Parts: sequence; structure tokens; C-alpha cells
Amino acid sequence: MKKHKLIVISGPTAVGKTSFAVALAKLLKCPILSSDARQFYKEMCIGTAVPSKAEQQGVRHDFIQHLSIHDAYSVGDFEKDALSLLDEHFVKHSVVIMVGGSNLYNDAVVHGLDTFPEVSEKTKEYWQLQYEEKGLTYLQQELQKLDPDYFQTVDQYNHVRLFRALHICTVAGKPYSSFLGQNRKQRDFDAISIEICMPRAQLYDNINRRVDSMMEKGLLAEAKVLHPHKHLNALQTVGYRALFRYFEGEKSIDEAVADIKTNTRRFAKRQLTWLRNHPCTHKLPYDTAVNTALINQLGLEI
Repeated sequence: MKKHKLIVISGPTAVGKTSFAVALAKLLKCPILSSDARQFYKEMCIGTAVPSKAEQQGVRHDFIQHLSIHDAYSVGDFEKDALSLLDEHFVKHSVVIMVGGSNLYNDAVVHGLDTFPEVSEKTKEYWQLQYEEKGLTYLQQELQKLDPDYFQTVDQYNHVRLFRALHICTVAGKPYSSFLGQNRKQRDFDAISIEICMPRAQLYDNINRRVDSMMEKGLLAEAKVLHPHKHLNALQTVGYRALFRYFEGEKSIDEAVADIKTNTRRFAKRQLTWLRNHPCTHKLPYDTAVNTALINQLGLEI
């Protein structure tokens, strides 16, 4: 009996993953699971490039704006929920698509989460104190020393992610990255991985134009509403952070927008670094035609 297939579509932000996934889903007549952790939250729309109903083109999308920024939700929660939903979808569909730029979330569904040593409250309190006294830059510098490999791929402005890695480095006495990929689980589906590729200069131009479009659509007003909640983990996100600094008088609006573009390009670079270390089965140019020839190339049937 043939196993069900999960098509995992990855690639850097602004490369065109959503439109590619929708075209493929329409051809295969299957649903889409979003693995973009930034798009989980209903209060965040413009700044996370949530696909509109028109862009979804009638294809079922799960895990889009299903949470509040006040909800605690981890990659482990996503793994459990995604696997449960896949079981439901596979009753009616032989293929399901998962798409998103949160590579850790993709990996959790396909391979399972890694196992880490326990972290004491004393260790957590130590790093919290360092953060309060010395700031985010200190956490970044320490992680770069303790685990330069992971530092290249982590969101360096997300203090929660930095904490997690520093906690493990401290208690284990070895890099956080040394624990990654060591506990792969067997799934009852086969994964087909696709990376959407684009020349770097074109990708960066897409990012710059997307940020300008977000500002035109009302990102400033959206960020203003979210500003009182800036401490929440969900809002440690590229785009909003720069505008929060504008609201607090640290940046002009032009400087804030320039920072969004710069930080988004850096985020894309980290995504590309992660993907280089986790090669996909199929690397496809961004303008690949979604047709029966592609279906055959992927070893699927319509």
C-alpha cells in the first residue's frame, strides 16, 4: 500500500512560496497547512504577509490566524496539531501540502523534535538577569561565542530563541546545534521537499517592494495597535520591532522602514543558510510552471 505524501514547500521570505503552493494544491485538489509561525496570529496580518482570501483561491488553508498573540504556542504544539490534522486530511486526500518559511516547524512535522537536557531554574534566572542588565546585544555576543553555527540561522532579535540556545549551551557544556537532528522519528507518510529558489538580487528587490507595499496597506496603523503588547513573544517579529522603535522616538519613520527592509533581508539570508544545511529533494526556480510535467517530476499522480 502506497504511503500518503506530504509536500513540504520551503524557501526564503518573498520568494513566492504561497502562489506556488496554491497553484500546486489546485492541480492536486488538496489542502494546505501553513507552517509560517508569524502567520498564526489573528492580530497580525499586514506585517506577516498573510495570504488574502483572493490569494488563497478557494484552497483550504489551515494554521492561518488561528491563534491570538496572547496564546502560548510552541513548535511542539504545532507538531502535535499538524500531525493530528494530517491524519484527518489523509482520510480524503493522498497528498497534502505544507508551506512556510519557519523551517524548524517544517522539520518538526517531518522528523520530530530534538531532545535536549533539562534546564534548571537557576540557569534560566541567570540568563534573564544578564538580559535585563546587559541587553539583547550581550545575549547575541554570548551565543555567537558558544554556538557560532546556530547563531547564523537563529532570529538574532528574538530573545526567547536566544535564551533557549544559551540555556542548553550552559547546562550541556556544548553547542545547542549539536543536539539538532539527532532524534529523527519515523512518520507514516512520505515527505517530498521542495525549495523555491530565486537569484539573491531579485529576492532582495522583492523584499524591498513588499515592505513598501505593506506600508501602503496600513502596516503603521497595525503596528500602533500592537505596540502596547510588544513584550509578547509573537511580536518579536521582523517589521513590528522597527516600528515600535519609531513609536518610542528612537527612529524616524524613514529609518524604521529602512530597518524593516534590512532586517527582512537578513532574515532571508538566515533562512537560506538553514536550507543549505538541510538540502531539499527538489530545488525549483521561482518561475517553474505548475503543470502535469511537474507532477510527474515529483513522482505524483493527479
